[in-house]
Amino acid sequence: MDKRIDNNLNITLELLAPYKEQLKAVAVESTFNWYWLVGGLMEQGYQIQLVNTAAVKQYDGLKYSGDHQDAFHLAHLMRLGILPTGHIYPTEYRQIRDLLRRRRQLVKHASSHIISIQN
Repeated sequence: MDKRIDNNLNITLELLAPYKEQLKAVAVESTFNWYWLVGGLMEQGYQIQLVNTAAVKQYDGLKYSGDHQDAFHLAHLMRLGILPTGHIYPTEYRQIRDLLRRRRQLVKHASSHIISIQN
């Protein structure tokens, strides 16, 4: 199936339901907005592989690119057992991790301003 759907967990679950028993896992690209999808799918018993998109190397000379080709490529890497994945933090720790990441970013930003003023 090649279909674009809204970011809606119920629609996603409805479309995946007929294939649930056949699916080894669902690959989810680790973009900024994945918590709702991963959490919802895991609650329904799906195995999730959070893709480390920075580590995925597309084939050299790939003529066409898009969601369909990307999904096919990720599925191929998963079948081969070489899909680069990231750790899925437990829900209760995600806010702390996000806060620490934001703090690190602010400290780095402040430090660059201090160094700039000193120079």
